[in-house]
Amino acid sequence: MVYSKSKTFSTGVRVLTIRDLAKRAGVSVATVSRVLNNYPDVSEETKHKVLALVQEMNFRPSNAARSLVTRRSNIIGVFFLQDHIDSMILHPFFQEVIVGFKRAVGKRGYDLLFFTSQKPGDGDFTYLKRCRHHQVDGVVLMGVNRTDPQMIELTASGLPCMSVDVDMLGSRAGYVLSNNEEGARQAVRHLVSLGHKEIALINGPTTSRPGHDRLIGYREAMAEAGLTYRSEYVHNFDFTWQHGYESMQKLLDLPDRPTAVFASADLMAMGAIKAIRERGLHVPEDIAMVGFDDIEVASMVHPALTTIRQDKEAMGKAAGENLVRLIEDPGFAPPVITMKTELIVRESCGASPL
Repeated sequence: MVYSKSKTFSTGVRVLTIRDLAKRAGVSVATVSRVLNNYPDVSEETKHKVLALVQEMNFRPSNAARSLVTRRSNIIGVFFLQDHIDSMILHPFFQEVIVGFKRAVGKRGYDLLFFTSQKPGDGDFTYLKRCRHHQVDGVVLMGVNRTDPQMIELTASGLPCMSVDVDMLGSRAGYVLSNNEEGARQAVRHLVSLGHKEIALINGPTTSRPGHDRLIGYREAMAEAGLTYRSEYVHNFDFTWQHGYESMQKLLDLPDRPTAVFASADLMAMGAIKAIRERGLHVPEDIAMVGFDDIEVASMVHPALTTIRQDKEAMGKAAGENLVRLIEDPGFAPPVITMKTELIVRESCGASPL
């Protein structure tokens, strides 16, 4: 256990150190350090004496001292690096993910450091160098561009990494995803079961793993039902409310508008519903709607949104628990975790097409 001389701050409060413990116990500083670090070569009598004093004096070794012994900072870096970082942090999906992640790593004594979205002013001060500068033990990546050279450098560096909704893999880097293809198939199959044939897709970017996989699932389910893929029915851009709203306007302008829409995020579905209402149409009577995520507000809007549920908090928890294992166990293999999705049927696609 590393120690320092006891200090008295301007408030007059004296901070206890390992030296104080050693003096009270009548043993050496090295002996106290061995007790605190649970070394076996210390007598039971000495252990009992030192640990009793630890409790009596309410002694807590400082984080700085502990980090010198363990060579860990107990800090985990968090990267949100999409262009729309503010909307990313505020996005209900990522809010629930980060809650699960924070709880998982917090139980193991780790704190979080959020990195800013701006590129470093010094071009040589890469994301990896920023991580090393702040001495983080590992990082979690959310909403990052998997083709970003700095992200690739980071996940290839050997620094423990876990990503959520991004398939970044490396020697010490794993990831957590939902089964996005199956979720998309569930959404389309449900609409097909209601008799819909003209089914549109409002999707995120296909450069992202979720956007890519949900497009594949949509196309597979359409083909499975014997339905023709129509490019004018598919809009790929981002996972925002605005994209849902604008894409739905374009779909409504078509001479042969769809009778149903699968929006690959609940926020997009809500934007689409607003566009439908502005045209004097109704959901689900005129156009059925299915979303993706099952954010909290999905059950509160009118009509309540049929959606594909992702267990967002569980995704964050899995990322957190596995990142801690990567940090603490050099022999632990980086995991690839795929979590199930679930169709949640509510009111927004209850009617068959006209």
